[in-house]
Amino acid sequence: MSNQPGEYYTPERWQNWLDRIDEEELDPEDDDTAQLLWNMQDDTAIAVVKVVSDFEDEVLDEDGALAEIEEMREVVLAEPEFDDEQALMLVDSVQTSLVCVFYAAEEYIVGGTAEEAGIGDYVSAAADAESEEDLDAALSYCVQAGTLVIDGAEFDPAMAEELEPGLVVQWVNGLDSLQTAMKDPEVVEEDDE
Repeated sequence: MSNQPGEYYTPERWQNWLDRIDEEELDPEDDDTAQLLWNMQDDTAIAVVKVVSDFEDEVLDEDGALAEIEEMREVVLAEPEFDDEQALMLVDSVQTSLVCVFYAAEEYIVGGTAEEAGIGDYVSAAADAESEEDLDAALSYCVQAGTLVIDGAEFDPAMAEELEPGLVVQWVNGLDSLQTAMKDPEVVEEDDE
């Protein structure tokens, strides 16, 4: 069952997640907090995958699919209005991970799959670019890896553990959510306990 245009990911859906984060006792070291953030991230990745799937099934044309992704990105990447600095930091981490998901979907819709290298090669190149402070190139490499994930290539998310802390690790976490969404594109229930 496909969504109507504009219904892949509503502002209300994102706001439900933000409300939950606002209500929870957040602890970055706590498994419940980590699970909440993963669910929030996976839920958005699932919506992105549904747009890509409808594009592939010709339910959406290229312009329609790109418009849906852009609309979703504007909702998800808007700065939340929290007084709690920790909540802002945690949501920012989710948003950063999702940047790569949005751009990978757009790249896939416009240009198809990257074919020059494998996921691990792109992630390594991204890490090298980040170490040279070329963040645009680092993101571009992660986006190329993302097109491979959308195309069905698999990678081991543990590769993030071998990277220096930074943006590439967060983008690879986004790719992990994208991979999960490709395998099991079911909506994550906001009220899952």
